Amino acid sequence: MTIIQILPELNTGGVETGVVDLAARLVKAGHRCVVISNGGELVKQLEADGVRHYSLPVHSKNPFTVLKMIPAVAKILRLEKADIIHARSRVPAIIGYYAARRSGVVFITTCHGYYSRRLFSFSGVMGWGKFVVVISQVIAKHMMDNFGVPYRRIRLVYRGVDLDRFKYRQPDESPKREFVIGIIGRLSPIKGHTYFLRAVSKAIKSVPRLKVLVVGDAPAEKAKYRQELEDLVRRLGLSRYVEFLGRRSDIPEILSRLDVLVLATTTQEGFGRVIIEAFAAGVPVVATSVGGVTEIIRDGDNGLLVPPEDSQAMSEAVVRLLKDRRLSGELAQKARNDAEEKYTLDKMVSDTVKIYEEAAEVKRILIIKIGAAGDCVLATPSIRAIRQKNPKAFIALLIGRTESQALKGCPYIDEMIVYDRKGKDKGLIRFFELAKEIRGYGFEEVIDLQHNSRSHLFAFLSSAPDRYGYKKGKYWFLLNRTISDLKYAIPPVEHQFRVLAMLGIEKPPHDLELWPSSGDEEAARRLLEGEWVGENQVLVGINPGASPKWATKRWSPENFAKICDVLGQTEIRTVLVGGKADAETGVEILKLARSKPINLIGKTSLTELAALMKRFKCLITSDSAPMHIAAAMKTPFVALFGPTEPLRHLPPAKNYVVIAKDLRCAPCYKPVCSDTRCMREITVAEVLKAVKEI
Repeated sequence: MTIIQILPELNTGGVETGVVDLAARLVKAGHRCVVISNGGELVKQLEADGVRHYSLPVHSKNPFTVLKMIPAVAKILRLEKADIIHARSRVPAIIGYYAARRSGVVFITTCHGYYSRRLFSFSGVMGWGKFVVVISQVIAKHMMDNFGVPYRRIRLVYRGVDLDRFKYRQPDESPKREFVIGIIGRLSPIKGHTYFLRAVSKAIKSVPRLKVLVVGDAPAEKAKYRQELEDLVRRLGLSRYVEFLGRRSDIPEILSRLDVLVLATTTQEGFGRVIIEAFAAGVPVVATSVGGVTEIIRDGDNGLLVPPEDSQAMSEAVVRLLKDRRLSGELAQKARNDAEEKYTLDKMVSDTVKIYEEAAEVKRILIIKIGAAGDCVLATPSIRAIRQKNPKAFIALLIGRTESQALKGCPYIDEMIVYDRKGKDKGLIRFFELAKEIRGYGFEEVIDLQHNSRSHLFAFLSSAPDRYGYKKGKYWFLLNRTISDLKYAIPPVEHQFRVLAMLGIEKPPHDLELWPSSGDEEAARRLLEGEWVGENQVLVGINPGASPKWATKRWSPENFAKICDVLGQTEIRTVLVGGKADAETGVEILKLARSKPINLIGKTSLTELAALMKRFKCLITSDSAPMHIAAAMKTPFVALFGPTEPLRHLPPAKNYVVIAKDLRCAPCYKPVCSDTRCMREITVAEVLKAVKEI
């Protein structure tokens, strides 16, 4: 793989050191690695390790510079044929995200700390990665709680230390005349140096021969802070004890001199890299119990924790370790064991490479099909083909609540996202809330098989780079991979496959599928047993209903009653099926029929109806969901078409008969009509003949 890391600068620091270490190991493992930054003192080391560096002002917060950097970075991504761009900070993340979208490259972020939610802080960009790498569990919780990053996109990778650079030195348990303690980190008020120095002033009363090393320097914007600390040292009378070493790159050598390392951070700490470096070197640690520090240190087991901003407690902990050398040795040994088990550079690199591989190989695809149940059944060949084309992908299906029952058990999707448009998701506010939830999945492709205004909006609001569908519906322009609709009718599955052709998907067999469970099979068996149906009884299903808004699709109850009576005379039992909305029609047929058909209308779920279809020799149906369910279960059917075009809606099947009248006004696609000749002119004799043929 080719991985590009992007960060502000490459001067000494935990983030920067981690980038250099990771890049070097990736190169050794055979990957190509590139780093983009504004430069810094670590560039030479990076290039010596065989890593290419591009120097660009990606650190600048100037909006014009940011806009200028997006095409510049996109050009590098294309030039280097990058697979991954990995952002380590906010401004580089903004640049990297939009450059990745331009170039079709996977975008990943690593969150190294607590990001604020202030206006114009742009911290939310750190949650935009396909995967969001966090350095501790507390940072994971922070990103989920404050920036809405879903757990499914969070990946935990603890920072790692090169054990070869930090040689373990067991603390000497014999009494010592002089001790050295230190604090390592940039000079900043949040790092708690003032509390550390006050702790030192208390500690020297118990341990007079004490040497204190302050390692790190203040950033340019806080240059005065070092002077404030030096003034505090003088006021506390610590000038002969404390030495300011400034920024240093020889941290292993400095740790080898320490008897205790102190981390005095006053605010939430993301992790604490220097702690695991001390673990590796055999230096006991006293740290404030903040943030990710509490994940590393188990108080009294591999280190000591003290409350933040508590100089007295910090002083007592330091003195305790300096005087109790046996305790220091025990803590150091357990800490070294933790470093070897959890915090090695090899483990960090291995975990990160696994994320890269998953990000590169596992595409995230959303299929949208929020229409009627029958339409969703018609989508099963397309869903199957998408899975066959993308065997490793994470595939989700956005589907209606009722319709989701039909595709229950579908082996080609990983997750159903249910859109309950008539229930809990009703209304504009909830629509956008659901769209936000969908965006949280980080889909890379959306395949809109519904092609209406709602589906186009969902596709656009998903923020997926590639959105496929027809130039059809009010908001089709929200899709960016489109195909024009045909002016003539073609079969519905072929119509869907015209969209899939844009993704390079060939036309496999068009067979519909459904997956009724053993529970569904048992429910269907019990329903028939309750009606005294024997195993050898010949059954013909009758679906007398249609969608409530499609009154024009309905054949008369009188005709269905006659069908039941004629078939009953030949010892064929008829079974009425359909949804709860068809209950009144079922009751009317029962009143009119002398043969007393079995009435199961409204008594089955869609998958139970699918199981029931297996028992039918034939189904008589209008253009509605049961017709598609029959086709999926390989049940022969007689389809009565009136206001709709059979070619446009007929499911792929081998054994069926279509009855439709060739009228000048048909197909009209009118849900309501004063003259439903198209259905009235279908005769009982025609239907019985078709049943006999089947």
